[in-house]
Amino acid sequence: MLVFNFSKKFIAPILCLLILFSAACKKKSPEPEETSYDTTQSYNLQNVSYGSDGQQKMDVYLPANRNSNTKVFVLIHGGGWSAGDKADFTSFMSTLKTYYPNHAIVNLNYRLATEASPAYPKQIDDIQAALTEISTSKYNVSSQFMLFGASAGGHLSLLYAYSFDPDHHVKGICNTVGPSDMTDPNYMNNPLFWSSYNVLISGGVQNQAGIQSVSPALHVTATSPPTISFYGDSDPLIPSTQMGRLHNALDANGVYNQGTMYQGAGHGNWDQAQSNDCIAKTILFINTYFQ
Repeated sequence: MLVFNFSKKFIAPILCLLILFSAACKKKSPEPEETSYDTTQSYNLQNVSYGSDGQQKMDVYLPANRNSNTKVFVLIHGGGWSAGDKADFTSFMSTLKTYYPNHAIVNLNYRLATEASPAYPKQIDDIQAALTEISTSKYNVSSQFMLFGASAGGHLSLLYAYSFDPDHHVKGICNTVGPSDMTDPNYMNNPLFWSSYNVLISGGVQNQAGIQSVSPALHVTATSPPTISFYGDSDPLIPSTQMGRLHNALDANGVYNQGTMYQGAGHGNWDQAQSNDCIAKTILFINTYFQ
């Protein structure tokens, strides 16, 4: 059984899924970036630029024999919008290659936030730029995406899919402990969380319009993609009310969703029984909505 260690500030998306999978693809050297990539070959591309900033990099797996119907997993790391790195998802990316070998995978870095340069809107812009890049003809994959996000990455996945994907290229979201509604009094009335607002939006807690803009639960519509979420009721970073606010909005709009609250669990640290439950639900979700 594999054991993975992550920073206490954030977790890999669907951490529990990693417990199930014991194999990993052999790591290859970075491939040179090309004008186009031979569709009969697989590629493991590292640090592909999708913008001019040094943080706008992504690792890309392209399966052999891909075509315009090849679907794409997109991994978006956490870290409170101001920390984290795609390297935290390297093991998860390798696992996905092994068990979904016919899907392409993007493991995304984005520009980290500071109070002087907040997360919104630049991190949403980065997701859009990365998806635009992977959709170009040289990669020869589809523009059908499933987003995996953890913590801040879960928030960004939800926000992008619900508010910034008018053509509905996102076909599913797997959200692990992602903030969903920053208007929640359990956030806004707790000074421990105020610093998060300062790196998320310009003006912090004083920017009421901005807070609504970055709250995915407030932007759910009937055409939002299917969403599965996992939370812990003892999470010190994410109020347990966040799951209800998100999934109540999905229910109200008739969007397929499944939310699981693990009793006694924190910021993604499920026990074995909870992990097994998470694994089964995640696999069923992928196989139903993204095969």
